[in-house]
Amino acid sequence: MTSLHHLAIPPRMTLVLVALGGAFGAMLRYMTTSVVAFPFGTLAVNVVGCFVMGLAFVAMTDKGMDRALLFLMTGLLGGFTTFSAFSLDAYKVVMTGHVGLAALYVIGSVVLSLCGVVAGVVIARGIGL
Repeated sequence: MTSLHHLAIPPRMTLVLVALGGAFGAMLRYMTTSVVAFPFGTLAVNVVGCFVMGLAFVAMTDKGMDRALLFLMTGLLGGFTTFSAFSLDAYKVVMTGHVGLAALYVIGSVVLSLCGVVAGVVIARGIGL
């Protein structure tokens, strides 16, 4: 991905793009975790977010879409997916005494999220993004 200091975008605009994307991503995460049972809402958010990240990585990288990268990948997907919420959810499950479920949740989150990125990249390349 293009590093921020090489972008031809004014610094203030960079912050605005990331902040707007982050706000939308956080709202989407909240809505998703409100309707999907705990702790699987965070799992769903991370897997879907990783899949979209894979698509966006192929579709936008090195194609002069710097503003879209900042808004979508750094902002929206950064606000949508969250490792800190995942970690807290895993801790909460352990604290309820369901260590096996917590282990399944952690392993499933990591494996499925990686699969999401791989699937996004493969699909994006397959359709020529």
